[in-house]
Amino acid sequence: MDITSDQVKLLRDKTGAGMMDCKKALAESAGNIDKAIDYLRKKGAATAEKRADRTTNQGLVEAYIHAGGRIGAMVEVNCETDFVAKTDDFKTLTRDIAMQIAAMNPLYISKEDVSKETLEHELEIYRTQARNEKKPENIVDRMAAGKLEKYFQEACLLEQTFIKDSGKTIKDLILDTTAKTGEKITIRRFKRFHLGEST
Repeated sequence: MDITSDQVKLLRDKTGAGMMDCKKALAESAGNIDKAIDYLRKKGAATAEKRADRTTNQGLVEAYIHAGGRIGAMVEVNCETDFVAKTDDFKTLTRDIAMQIAAMNPLYISKEDVSKETLEHELEIYRTQARNEKKPENIVDRMAAGKLEKYFQEACLLEQTFIKDSGKTIKDLILDTTAKTGEKITIRRFKRFHLGEST
């Protein structure tokens, strides 16, 4: 199937991926734009896996202030080179992540940051809730595991639904920018402030 330059341009505008990557994605997806976007996102995820051992010691510290100065967030997002840290794509990503933190108040960066004690505590609460609802014992653990996943989606920044696009998580957002920039990107740390709140 022949891929037109208009199709390539449309896919580039939607994803920011390189021209050859867009052409290949369209060829692999028989010209279907949505499938080509999925192809590029999966490729971005695969590329990110390959970069997992690279060091990220460049990047930006971004701050976002909201609600008339009542809520603020700071985040450090790292990449591999100073060049990428200065790109609009990376700056937009860090700004969006800072905004996400201010709006959604995550407790952790990733699932791996949740302590074993916290996990056990949460699971015990969910098991007790299921038993209180007189659920059969064979589905108590399944219900608890399902509720734990919801907990991760609320408490862990990478698992949260992006406030500007409900079809993506913050992890997806980072993978998309990784695909565009060609560099490993990590969130190193963050802090959220709420006026009058005790730390």
